[in-house]
Amino acid sequence: MPSVAPVRVLLFARYAELVGRDTLELPGESLPTVRAVIARLRELPGASAIPEVPLVAVNLRQAGLDSPVAPGDEVAILPPLAGG
Repeated sequence: MPSVAPVRVLLFARYAELVGRDTLELPGESLPTVRAVIARLRELPGASAIPEVPLVAVNLRQAGLDSPVAPGDEVAILPPLAGG
């Protein structure tokens, strides 16, 4: 039986500092949406400070909480952006 590819999560700036790393992998079979990824991520030590509704991209495209996530996808969790 083939294994299911994990979901790769990229963390930037303050979020990477909170978790202590900038990349992690989560089990791909149990994370059908961005909302599920965020919920699982926020269970990690230090990650509860990540907002429930952060700016997110799935495979380099902006995504909402109900956007689908498939095994092997890359989910980027981005801090608020400021312009100048």
